[in-house]
Amino acid sequence: MDDLTLASDFPSATREQWLALVEGVLKGADFQKKLVGRSHDGIPVQPLYQKAEEASPVAREQAGRWRVSQRIDHPDPAKANELALLDLEGGADALTLVTHKAPASRGFGVRIGSIEDLDRALSGVMLDLIHLRVDAGGHGRQLAALTLALAQRRGHPLSDLSLDLGLDPVGAMAAQGRMSASWDAVAQRMGDTLGLLADQGFHGRAFLADGRVYHEAGASEAQELAAVLATGLSYLRALESQGHSLDAARSALAFLLVADADEFFTVAKLRALRRLWARVEQACGLTPKPIRLHAETAWRMTTRRNPWVNMLRTTIAAFSAGIGGVDAVTVLPFTAALGLPDAFARRVARNTQAILLDEANLARVADPAAGAGGFEALTDALCEKAWGLFQEIEREGGILESLKNGALQARVAAVRAQREKAIATRKEPITGTSEFPNIHEAPVAVLLPIPEPAKGAEAPPPSSAPAAETSFPSLVRMAADGAGLSQLAGTASGPSPVAVAALPSSRTAEAFERLRDLSDAYLARTGARPKVFLANLGPISAFTARAGFAKNLFEAGGIEALMNDGFSDQETLRHAYLASGAALSCICSTDEIYRTHAAQTAETLRGAGSRLIHLAGRPGDMEGELTRAGITAFVYAGCDTLEVLNRALEKACS
Repeated sequence: MDDLTLASDFPSATREQWLALVEGVLKGADFQKKLVGRSHDGIPVQPLYQKAEEASPVAREQAGRWRVSQRIDHPDPAKANELALLDLEGGADALTLVTHKAPASRGFGVRIGSIEDLDRALSGVMLDLIHLRVDAGGHGRQLAALTLALAQRRGHPLSDLSLDLGLDPVGAMAAQGRMSASWDAVAQRMGDTLGLLADQGFHGRAFLADGRVYHEAGASEAQELAAVLATGLSYLRALESQGHSLDAARSALAFLLVADADEFFTVAKLRALRRLWARVEQACGLTPKPIRLHAETAWRMTTRRNPWVNMLRTTIAAFSAGIGGVDAVTVLPFTAALGLPDAFARRVARNTQAILLDEANLARVADPAAGAGGFEALTDALCEKAWGLFQEIEREGGILESLKNGALQARVAAVRAQREKAIATRKEPITGTSEFPNIHEAPVAVLLPIPEPAKGAEAPPPSSAPAAETSFPSLVRMAADGAGLSQLAGTASGPSPVAVAALPSSRTAEAFERLRDLSDAYLARTGARPKVFLANLGPISAFTARAGFAKNLFEAGGIEALMNDGFSDQETLRHAYLASGAALSCICSTDEIYRTHAAQTAETLRGAGSRLIHLAGRPGDMEGELTRAGITAFVYAGCDTLEVLNRALEKACS
C-alpha cells in the first residue's frame, strides 16, 4: 500500500510568510539584532535557512567509521601502557602518544627517555593493527626516530603501519616561542626525514598542520583555518625545496582541527578545511584528493568546576567532528582540567564515541551535512573568511614571518579579548561555571592533580652554538643503539634559531574558576563560604525571577546566596539580615516594588552593616536615588559579572 502524501494538499510555505509572522511577534524590534547572531569572525547566523541548492559533499580519506583515538599521557611508561591496553580492549582502535613537555601534555605526558621507555609504553600494543599518532611538540623529530627504531626492533615494515609522526615545527614554535634552527635548516631536516620514510615504504603521515595552538590562544574558526592552511602550505614549499614532488609532499601531510561545543561552526569548520585545502592543491597544479583530518575536543572549553558538564561538551564536540567528516577523533576525558584522568574518565571518553558510532550510527552517511541549508551556508562563509585571512598571512610572507613579526598573534589576541568580554558578561555562558554553578559539588577523582605552572620558569632560548647536523637516518640508528632522548635532542640546535612571541594557552572558564578558588580558600580559613543575603521584597511571584538570577550570578563566584520567602516590613528584613551573618546583600523584586521600597530597603541594609548592597535589575531613571540610598552595584543580564564578583569577594573576604 502506498503511503498517503498529505503535504501536497497544502500550499507550500514561503520565507516571506514566515517573516511576516516573525514581524508580528517582534512588534517592531530589529530582526537583525534580535534573531541574527554573529560569530567572532563576524559571520551572521540566521535563525532559519532554506534548503541548499547544488550542494558539494566533502569526501573523507576512507569511507566508514572514523578512528577512536585515546591519549597515552601517564608519565610512567608502565602505567601509561596499562591504561592504553584497557582503552584498546574497550573499543579504541587508535592511540595518541603524548610525551612529556609537549604543548598538549598539560603538565603530564609519557616520559620517554629512550627506546626502552617507548617499548615499555607500547608493550603488548600490536602496532600493525592500530593507528598511532605521536604528539611530541618540539621533540617530534627525536620521537619519530625512536618510533621508527622500535618498529625495526619489532620487525614491522613501515609499509604495514598506520602512523602519524606528528612533526609540526611551526606549531611547536608558535606554542613554545622558539625554533631550534633557521627555517632553511628545518626545511632540510624535513626533506631528509621524508626521504628516509619514502625509501622504507612509509604510507603514513610524517607532518601535521595543527590548529590546537591557535584555538587555545582564543582564535576564531576562520583564524584557526587560515593558520592551518598557511602551515600546510609552508610544509609543501619546504619539502619541494628539498627535491620532493608536490604530490609526495601533500601525501606526507595530515591536519588536526579542534572540535568544540558549538556544533554548527565545528561541523562547518571541518568541512571548510577540506574545501580550502582542495583549493590550495588546485593552485599547486594538483588534482585534489581527500586529506587525513584528525579532530580533538577543545581544551579551551573544559572546566574544573562541575566537570561532569564536560561530558556534555565533549559529546557535542565528538558528534560534530563525526558528522563533519574527520578520520580520527580524540576526546579529552572530562576530568582533564583537574589532573591526570583515571580509568573511569578514559572509559567515558572512548564510550562517548562508541555510542555515536555503534548506537547512533553516525558513520553510515558519508557527509550528512551536505545539502543542509545552515551547514552549507556556514561552510561557505567560513571558506570565504578563512581564505581572506590565509591570503593576509601569505602577504606577510607566510606563517613563519607572520609569527615572527607578531601580526598573527595580535589578530588572535583581538579575538581573545572579544571572547573574554563575552565570557565576563555571560553573553557566552559556561554551564556549571558561570551559569547554574554548584557550590556544593563533590570532588572528582584523578590519578594526579594538575601541576601548578612554575613561576618565572621561562623556556631557555635556543643555544647559540649549533650542533653538528645529524641526518634522520643517523638519528634512527642512534635511537636503535640505545641513545637517550636528551642525546638525540642535543642534535637539534642549528644555525640562526628563531624566537617568536609564544601564543598563550588558556581555558575560557579560568577567570570564574579563580573566583571560586578564593571562595574555597575563605571556606578553608573560616569554615563557611562568603554569603550574600537576598532581600526579597513582596510576594514570591514578585521576586522569584530576579532572586533566581541573583543566586545564579553570585554563586558563579562562590558566594553562597541565602534565599527566603520574602519580606513585607523593614524590621523583619533587618533582623533576618543580621541573623544571616552575610556581609553582602542583594535586593530582589519587581520594578514597581523598587519604586516604592528599594531606597528604604537599601537604607535598612546599610544601617544593618551590609558592606555592599546590590539590586537585581537595571536602575533606569532611579539610579541616582538608589545610589544615594546606598546601593553600590546593579546586577542584570549583560552586566560585567566578573567585575561585580571580584568586588563582592574582596569585600566579603576582607
